[in-house]
Amino acid sequence: MKEFQLIESFFTGRAQSRKDVVVGIGDDCAIVQPADNKSIAISCDTLVENVHFFPDMPAADLGYKSLAVNLSDLASMGAEPAWMTLALTLPEVDETWLAEFSSGLFDIAEYYGVALIGGDTTRGPRSITITINGQLPNNIGLTRSGAKNGDWIYVTGTLGDSALGLDLLRNKAEANAEDRAYLIQRHYRPTPRVLAGQSLRNIASSAIDISDGIMSDIQHVLKASNVGAVINVDNIPLSEPLKASVSPEMALSYALTGGEDYELLFTVNEAQKGMLEVALAESGVKFTQIGQVCTGGQLKLLSDNKPFEPINLGFEHFN
Repeated sequence: MKEFQLIESFFTGRAQSRKDVVVGIGDDCAIVQPADNKSIAISCDTLVENVHFFPDMPAADLGYKSLAVNLSDLASMGAEPAWMTLALTLPEVDETWLAEFSSGLFDIAEYYGVALIGGDTTRGPRSITITINGQLPNNIGLTRSGAKNGDWIYVTGTLGDSALGLDLLRNKAEANAEDRAYLIQRHYRPTPRVLAGQSLRNIASSAIDISDGIMSDIQHVLKASNVGAVINVDNIPLSEPLKASVSPEMALSYALTGGEDYELLFTVNEAQKGMLEVALAESGVKFTQIGQVCTGGQLKLLSDNKPFEPINLGFEHFN
């Protein structure tokens, strides 16, 4: 199958239709027309086989996750998804694999209204690169640099599920059949908190998506904002399948250092705190207060008001 036949067969006909796409797939460049008084948010991620995913990862899940991790970046900025490009490198043309991959990709693209407007295909070791574009009202968007002393720290959802799911795939952990399926699904198909991010635009002082675990990702916020933080690990939200599968100490370590949950970590000042419940109600996303911003530039973990040190699980992340 020639390159253009491949694109036509698996991608062109499935592309989401948007009125702001002037020229889409099939020309040398795509042309889009941003809405008036909107800025463009852009993010790019590459997933490489044997670095970011196993060779036997289901193709539909890989297509889904390839876009989900990009959407999570837009969510952390409070941006509305709009357009994407896809660069796909494959060792050979496998039509069954391509059909499943494109199905997973377009499932999530259609749900979030993302149009595929171009890209590239080439031969080589399997890798997927997606560049996603979103829109923001001018001069409004979440960043890592707005946290202030006294702000409260929150996370969405539950943490640690994806990391345990990965260890289950590596046969480094065990779980019953139902919990195993849930945890692996959380690794394969994370939920980008797009609507929650948009709801937080006028409330949160800073935000970041959790791709490498709280202990790593919050450091980016602390550095950019020139502040410190105290985290009460007793408040970290954990799912029932995670708690049922490992010890409490291990569960916290998965949540703090495991990564790839793609939940949001955000800060809110005291004056805006009361607005959170209403703002996030429409998104249907649970959120949990886990700590507070302080001065000093250091991250402190506490459990029962005593210093806490998580177990070092020796993670080798696919990220």
